[in-house]
Amino acid sequence: MRGLWQAAALFATVIACSAAENNGFAWEPPRSEAGVYTADLGMLDAERDEYATNMASYASNQVITAKASPDSLKAARRLLGVALQISPRNKRAVVVCFQLAKGVMPEAQAGEYGAQAFARLLLSRGQLLAKQGGDQNLRLARCFIQLAAEIDPKNEDAVYAAEIQRLDHGELDWSSVTDTPAKKP
Repeated sequence: MRGLWQAAALFATVIACSAAENNGFAWEPPRSEAGVYTADLGMLDAERDEYATNMASYASNQVITAKASPDSLKAARRLLGVALQISPRNKRAVVVCFQLAKGVMPEAQAGEYGAQAFARLLLSRGQLLAKQGGDQNLRLARCFIQLAAEIDPKNEDAVYAAEIQRLDHGELDWSSVTDTPAKKP
């Protein structure tokens, strides 16, 4: 009988350590080694970094709020993928990706924008990028507009713009920003 209790205690300890080790969620960090957006993108470096920081803060706060649900992790992967593509060395994006990969819940960040304001900002910037034209601007515009619709589904302008994009160009291929292959030497 004593051996049974010891085995049960050992099993419980292993389960508890395993849960503590990965915090109960699986995170696959975005791979963005190739750098989809170059200096030809219609954004200044400071603007890229600011958007990346806000995307990373929003993503981490959503993961915390949703207790790392699969949907919140999927949305965070998209946001962080875009953030790392436009600003590969953005401190907040790099830190959040590292923490999630280690199973550590990031600290909540006071964002500059609420969900509605951030969605409006992404929509406006996406529309401006689309007007600027060029392959990179158009690809990022699609991402920004789609993110705006996902962040605030009550924003009719963002939802309409995202749906028109989907009808005209098909579903957005997020792997272009979340699963980019490494550059060949």
